[in-house]
Amino acid sequence: MSKILCVDFDGVLHSYSSGWQGADIIPDPPVDGAMQWLGKIILSGADYNVQIYSSRSKDPEGIKAMRDWVRENIKNTGYDEDTCIHILGKIAYPTQKPPAYLTLDDRAICFRGTFPSIQELDLFKPWNK
Repeated sequence: MSKILCVDFDGVLHSYSSGWQGADIIPDPPVDGAMQWLGKIILSGADYNVQIYSSRSKDPEGIKAMRDWVRENIKNTGYDEDTCIHILGKIAYPTQKPPAYLTLDDRAICFRGTFPSIQELDLFKPWNK
């Protein structure tokens, strides 16, 4: 059985430099290397079920916008058309956060058995801030 790899969209795949513009408005380019990484994970044969999830996922137009954005940007990786179609066919867009084996998110603290202090929470910054 495949392990679900939940990949956050904004700030992980989409650079999100313009901030929130609406569920179906995705104006920015990918994070450097994001599309190549996504293709590599899917083409590697590793046992991962890649699911892209975001706060956009609750809106059908948000899911459509993410799907269209990924489709357009995966084409710029140098993969041929058949490989792009294969990669795109392996990505799911759930409407609820999936029961993931692992989540890749720019706005999370890894819990290691010790709860963060209020100060640690207040000082948190995503990688690109």
